[in-house]
Amino acid sequence: MKREPIPSAFLGDYPVLLSEVSDTGRLPRRAELDAFRELGERAAERGHGLQDLVGLYLAETRRLWGALPGVLNAARAGGPTGHVRTGDAVLGAVEAAVAALGEGHERAQRLAVRQEEGERREFIDDLLYGRSDVGRLAERAQRFGLHLADRHAVAVAATVEAYDDVHPAVRRIERELLGRFGKHDVLLSTKEGRLVCIAASGDSAVLEAFARLAEDPGPGCPAAHRIAFGREHAGAGGVVRSYEEAVEALTFADRIGLREVRLSAEKMLVFPVLLRDGEAISELVRTVLGPLARARGGAVPLLKTIEECAAAGYVNAEAARRLGVSVRTLSYRLERIKALTGYDPGNALQRFSLETAELGARLLGWPENGL
Repeated sequence: MKREPIPSAFLGDYPVLLSEVSDTGRLPRRAELDAFRELGERAAERGHGLQDLVGLYLAETRRLWGALPGVLNAARAGGPTGHVRTGDAVLGAVEAAVAALGEGHERAQRLAVRQEEGERREFIDDLLYGRSDVGRLAERAQRFGLHLADRHAVAVAATVEAYDDVHPAVRRIERELLGRFGKHDVLLSTKEGRLVCIAASGDSAVLEAFARLAEDPGPGCPAAHRIAFGREHAGAGGVVRSYEEAVEALTFADRIGLREVRLSAEKMLVFPVLLRDGEAISELVRTVLGPLARARGGAVPLLKTIEECAAAGYVNAEAARRLGVSVRTLSYRLERIKALTGYDPGNALQRFSLETAELGARLLGWPENGL
């Protein structure tokens, strides 16, 4: 599509300035440069690019050059020195005017970016906290390339350093995602120190790219230590639900000390189920694992044994390696667990009870926090 040319009104008093400078050799005045800065701002606000704006001024310079009074007088005098001196003065004025245009144009763009970031943060807040009616949210969402009637999924990244809008990792991830996928159905923002990515259903490549960039944001940028993916849901409420699932997955992972960097809320549904009845899970931990507190050295080494045996698929050599003990020590611990609790790790049903109780203990912070 052919771009509309920039109106000549954006030249302002530029022809007058060139004429006077060529005639007198004076420097551009402060008021004149301020006027060019304002023209640069107005051009940016009207959607005109800096390249086209500079092109307009250079074309006008070329058009006027042969008719400038100083250039004509120097040519009639027949001496090259005056011509060179006049040309230097005019080119200096051109340079100063174009620099002022660029300053104004850049200033307007920075202001527009700040305004858009503020509006985006406000929209994210309203969307995720439900502080606006659905119709108004859907209308605002279109500005950011989202169609709230569709299905969306949310990914949330966390790092030891809180993310904010000026964090270098955020800037790089945003630049990479927008460069690859554009603004359609992709929204990136920071929320409570975490980095949030909202993507349309079916755009799994967006969330995959987001996770990969968060894991490796480049030199000087801390990598995300956890990235959680919420499930896909429809509508504005679906975005909120997916976000809450992702945040909940991060919370559970921190509470139970999961090693995985990438977390799927879909695969962690067991945790909210366990905590839905706090009294029941506390009773399970107390009944099944309570006797471990009588062990020499306390319950923690034996709880860790249950955890690592489950992670190793009850391959004793692998579990012992994970624990940093000998296979003989591991066997002794398993016997102690059986003797103290009455639950046999070698029995599938009893092993399930031990594993569930151990998971509940991690969620509740037992034995450190008591029951």
